[in-house]
Amino acid sequence: MAAVALALILCTAPVVAGQVEWREVPSSTEGQQWWDAGSLRLKKDGTVSVLSRYSLRQEDDSPALGTLVVMEIDCSQQLYRDKQKNGLPQFRAEWQPSGSDPLIDGVLSGVCSSDELLSLS
Repeated sequence: MAAVALALILCTAPVVAGQVEWREVPSSTEGQQWWDAGSLRLKKDGTVSVLSRYSLRQEDDSPALGTLVVMEIDCSQQLYRDKQKNGLPQFRAEWQPSGSDPLIDGVLSGVCSSDELLSLS
């Protein structure tokens, strides 16, 4: 009986999420992008997982639609791939360079030089 009570307590315990700390990268003519310092995770293979969001600039005055992306970053090679977009897995995501995209460059630079990443190493 005690084991059942303990199991119920453990199953109903609140889940604690990490603190969200959005860092904006310099905006470009394409739009704006942020990465969440609280979501940084160093993986066993040395790559980094991070939550990012971006909003593309609209031609008219309509509000920009935002996109949430779970990015995987290889800081040693300056490559990235999008593992999820708006919660949808990207199963065949390929590693790619930023392609001189200033928003992606900003995320790569910010994540790979962040104090949070150094503290995970």
